[in-house]
Amino acid sequence: MQVAVKLLFIVFVFATAVVAQPPESSEKGVFEEVYLAKDDGAGNPGEETTEFAATDIPIHCVVVLGKASPVTVKMNLIAVSVAGVRPESKVISTSYTTSDLQDRVFFNGKPQKLWIAGTYRADIYIDGNLVGKFPFVIKGAVSKPAMNFQPKQSPKPRSTTAKKT
Repeated sequence: MQVAVKLLFIVFVFATAVVAQPPESSEKGVFEEVYLAKDDGAGNPGEETTEFAATDIPIHCVVVLGKASPVTVKMNLIAVSVAGVRPESKVISTSYTTSDLQDRVFFNGKPQKLWIAGTYRADIYIDGNLVGKFPFVIKGAVSKPAMNFQPKQSPKPRSTTAKKT
């Protein structure tokens, strides 16, 4: 009987220790890292940043997964504060389902012409669960000075006085 009580006590201590630990976040382990990047000039993610120019096309979003098991990763680019666009509007939405042994998902987004300056956010979902909101800024295009602009010269005015012959 005394052995059974000691055994129950040991089981109780270990069970209490397991229950006392904070639960692991469901997102932790699903993804390791999410980052935004400028294009490297060859169509791949380059320099990691959260600040882009209106001419940075495309903008890349890289999701590094914690496990190489099949999941569906979704990215929504949201216009947070952009002139002429309703706040919290979805600008781009795309998703991808990984296969075994894939631990990275590469998304990219591009406008029809140039990005409109403002504040944006990339919302990342894994298997339908929001795992993070990643804000970024697009700064307006820098205007270039006119190069060698010369106005047309109008022809010299003719005299309106008639010559006497």
